[in-house]
Amino acid sequence: MTKIALVTGASRGAGRGIARGLGELGYTVYVTGRTIQPGNATGWDGSVLPGTVAETAAEVTKAGGKGIAVVCDHGDDAQVAALFDQIMREQGRLDILVNNATYIHHQLIEKKPFWEKEVEAVGILDVGLRSAYVASWHAAKIMTKQGSGIIAFGSSFGGSCYMHGPAYGAQKAGLDKFAHDMEHDLRGTGVVTVSIWMGPLITERSAIASQTNPEQYEAFIKTAENPEFTAHIIDAIDKSAQRDELSGQTLIAAEIAQTLGVTDRGATRPSYREMLGSPHPKNPAAVY
Repeated sequence: MTKIALVTGASRGAGRGIARGLGELGYTVYVTGRTIQPGNATGWDGSVLPGTVAETAAEVTKAGGKGIAVVCDHGDDAQVAALFDQIMREQGRLDILVNNATYIHHQLIEKKPFWEKEVEAVGILDVGLRSAYVASWHAAKIMTKQGSGIIAFGSSFGGSCYMHGPAYGAQKAGLDKFAHDMEHDLRGTGVVTVSIWMGPLITERSAIASQTNPEQYEAFIKTAENPEFTAHIIDAIDKSAQRDELSGQTLIAAEIAQTLGVTDRGATRPSYREMLGSPHPKNPAAVY
């Protein structure tokens, strides 16, 4: 049976690579984004970034899966509801949700205190945090009925250390908490949830960042992960005999990959735990 996945925010960047990685594993992948023609996303140097949902879908198909492009603004709940209705109408199931859609403010990596950046930087709490909750809400309704599935959140070490300012950090910490608390509600349903701390990724924006701020990013980029690596990790978690134990955890990609025998195009990637911090452990306490 072909598995069905949804990767949100997949016009470019991490989402595009994750969708492509699931395509390599033979998934049918719904890819969402707002970009029909390049122009609405720019790099740190102001240049227009490439990538559209249609291009990503074509790459998924070329990689060995089946890509289906859906133009969707994850800041619009009605569009998100229509997306999940479409998936159920066309496929009748959903096996993987990867919450990746995120608002990226143009000042994100500027070395300024948050009050010297535009207040619009807080948009990451709308498309990035709230949007992940809404998508997970829809996915959980589908997955619990079928008795299987995995809801994954694309997070980072910014959930623990200072990274790109408080709005970015709050969004990543919030995703980690979503995974933790949703596991409590999903326990026993066959549906699991995890938050993945990805390392530096090879994306269109990171390539520009390494040129814009070489002293900050040059060393990281040398050991950067391909975003397809994250897709292969999520698939391995879902297939693992440890999936219930892993559910609710925030996992460092490089570390769980070694545990599950997943490599990044044959390479083992470093963990930045000692440098950037550790995820919070699962807390067994529950208050209603």
